Amino acid sequence: MNLELSPSVKYALNFFHPVMMWGLLLLSLYAAYLGLQVQRTRSATGDEKKELIKGKFNNRHFQMGSILLGLMVAGSIGGMAVTYINNGKLFFGPHLIVGLAMTSLIALSAALSPYMQKGANWARTTHILINFTLLGFFTWQAFTGVQIVQRILSKA
Repeated sequence: MNLELSPSVKYALNFFHPVMMWGLLLLSLYAAYLGLQVQRTRSATGDEKKELIKGKFNNRHFQMGSILLGLMVAGSIGGMAVTYINNGKLFFGPHLIVGLAMTSLIALSAALSPYMQKGANWARTTHILINFTLLGFFTWQAFTGVQIVQRILSKA
């Protein structure tokens, strides 16, 4: 079965991945904020700790991480699919390689959750390092993605 899309649909598909990923970058920053609040809660004492616990930062961080994992994997695969649909190939370059690395890193970060829930500090430290690396890559990807979108727009 050969699914043929209209040129206008193919063109519009080019923008789904970048818009989604910019949204995920913002959600990642929010998840980082929540994670920092979890750390703050963990080290707080007395009334400050009681007040921070009310924010349920640990649950919110876990939920946001789950959403990010699912959407980032779907967005990465979707970006590659749209590129293939529109060009008949993937473009092997830094944006693709870093995107694949990010997909792997977010999966590794999420896989540490059961160990962190059991109090393993090595897992918590590794999770934090992976996630800050991920944020750095994500920021770089956002700007290289804008360059790709600019090339698409210039060809229109």
